[in-house]
Amino acid sequence: MINEKTSKLYLHATNVHQGGGKALLTALLAAAPKAIPMVAYLDRRMSVAPKLPKNLKVEYVKPSILQRLQAEWRLARTSRPNDIILCFGNLPPLFRPAGRVQVFLQNRYLIDDVPLRDFPLKVRVRLWVERFWLSIRLGNVDAFIVQTTSMKRLLLAHTKGKVPVHVLPFVADPKDYARKNRKHESDESSRIDFAYVASGEPHKNHRTLVDAWRLLSKEQLYPSLKLTLDRRAFPDLCAWIDDQIALYQLKIFNEGSLSHEAVMQLYFRVDALIYPSSVESFGLPLIEARQAGLPILASELDYVRDVIDPDESFDSESPVSIARAVKRFMLEEEPPLSLQSARDFLGLILERVK
Repeated sequence: MINEKTSKLYLHATNVHQGGGKALLTALLAAAPKAIPMVAYLDRRMSVAPKLPKNLKVEYVKPSILQRLQAEWRLARTSRPNDIILCFGNLPPLFRPAGRVQVFLQNRYLIDDVPLRDFPLKVRVRLWVERFWLSIRLGNVDAFIVQTTSMKRLLLAHTKGKVPVHVLPFVADPKDYARKNRKHESDESSRIDFAYVASGEPHKNHRTLVDAWRLLSKEQLYPSLKLTLDRRAFPDLCAWIDDQIALYQLKIFNEGSLSHEAVMQLYFRVDALIYPSSVESFGLPLIEARQAGLPILASELDYVRDVIDPDESFDSESPVSIARAVKRFMLEEEPPLSLQSARDFLGLILERVK
């Protein structure tokens, strides 16, 4: 916590430059406290507002091992005992700084015992390295900060309670996000039923979602769905989705990777957000969609209930469950199970052997 004894605030974020992390980091930079000097170590690919607070000094770091090691060393050498160091990239400092170190941890894969086999080899190696880094540098952390109680439970179990963990959820705009009804503002010709705002990592569950759309098509239901997948980053997934669209005439449209501003505009062109991700540390699109007044269909998992009460929920691993949730939201009736009496049951058995 910043007080009269704090001499400087360091924001160490050399591996954040895209997605939800970028949105939160941008908000932090804009909210730099004016009472004390602030130094931010940022990834060179991170774009910032042209006008930053005068007391904020930014040092850009190239995304290379050597440059990041040098930034770690500068942080350790320049910080003083009364400084606060906020590490915003999930990992503790490699070298122990003199100030109080707080690590904002968002990547659930670093602390959750889940297999990494579905990730590309390069990503698996990076996660293994980061898991190792986290384990051997716990002594450099005075406190962890997470966004949800689920993450706190996981982190305390992972570290065996060696380091305090505080739940401090924040977004760029913390306005009320209670459930509310919103009349769709676009005309019928441009109407979009659902959007899924997510990158293409395996835990985002795009294949299961598309399988649900395929099941719906077999019932002559063709809801429209907008995705936000970067074709260069996830070519195999995008090619597979294209094949499914062609085979089953699915109304799925990939908008590509969108800026935060474009995502906010998308929320006002759709009827609902669908969110089948199986693992999240926070799930920022859930917050943003609720703030935009969107109904939400989401996985029945702790991370979802930590932040919102979804309008419909489903088993994230079941295309059938997702399809049924979509049908409930669209007010499409699910035929009830055709139950038989014992007499009718035996009658059918006997009839079958005639």
